[in-house]
Formats: sequence, structure tokens, C-alpha cells
Amino acid sequence: MLSAIIATHESERPLVPTLAALVPGATAGLLTEVVIADAASADETAEVADIAGCRFMSSREPVGGRLRAAAASTRTPWLLFLRPGTVPEPGWVAAAENFMAATSASEAPRAAIFRPSSAADALRPAWAELLTLLRATLVGGARPEQGLLIPRRLYDSVGGHPAGNDAEAALLRKLGRRRLAMLPVGARPPR
Repeated sequence: MLSAIIATHESERPLVPTLAALVPGATAGLLTEVVIADAASADETAEVADIAGCRFMSSREPVGGRLRAAAASTRTPWLLFLRPGTVPEPGWVAAAENFMAATSASEAPRAAIFRPSSAADALRPAWAELLTLLRATLVGGARPEQGLLIPRRLYDSVGGHPAGNDAEAALLRKLGRRRLAMLPVGARPPR
């Protein structure tokens, strides 16, 4: 149902918590594979991916080309793009399943991002949601650190990731706010 794709470069340490956070998706049967789209790292990124059972692709292409190639190599109807170090919070599996079911039934495909984790999360959830919405409205739209859950048909219809190093942000801008929803769970950004 879902393939996770992570673009890496010298990312052995931040990759570990991201992969650990994906385990519940695999055990629930939602996540069928994880593809690591690496930029010819010299560290132990390939070994971390191998130990975790990920498929490893290495290329010297900019991030956009690596992400597009990784997406093309998968066969699932849904894609989840994450940065190494991004850690989806507990509950992400149910939130993703609910979003995917609702979107699959809709004629207008939409993508989703994780709600950013912040200090406001300690407040009541309604306040956290309001503060997140205000921040997104005033400061700008979605950020690549929030991940991207997208149906393959929408990904393909917008042309996937464009070439270049700003590909993740460019894809989010191309999707625009109307085709992006925010999942009710957050993701801790890379440190």
C-alpha cells in the first residue's frame, strides 16, 4: 500500500530514529518497503539501510532526481517522503490509514503533511492546532521537514519532484495549499 522514500547524504545517525519510527507501519501491514535514495555517502548510511531491510539506491544526482528515481522504482499506490531525522509521532499509522482511505474514495486526490511538533503540543490539542495553522498561514506553507504522504496518481500528475536541490520544497509549492491536508499527528523535525 505504501512505500517510504528517504533521500540521504552522510545520514547514518539521523536515519536510525526515522527508520525506527516506521516499524509500526511495517508491522501493521501498511508500509511495504523503504527506499533509501542516497547521494553516494561515504559514511555507514548503506549499512544502516541494509540492517533495517531497506532498499538502497545510490546516485550522484541532485535530490530531485534521486527522489523521482526512487518513486519510479516502487509499485505501491501511495508514497511517503521523509527526511532523515524526521520522526513521525505515535499514531501516525492510524492517521495515515484514515487519510488514505478518505482520499482514495475522493475524486480529487490530495496529499498530506505531518503536523509540525512544537512547544504548543504541551497545551490542549485545540490550541496546538490553532497555533500550527496560524504559523503556517503567517510564515508560509508546508515545509519538507513535515514529510509528504501522496497518492502516486497525484505525484505522477504533477510531474513528481523537479530536478535540483530544492526539489522537496518545489513539489510542495507545486501542490499548493488546496491539495495539501495536515495529518492530526506530528513529526519531530531533524535536529
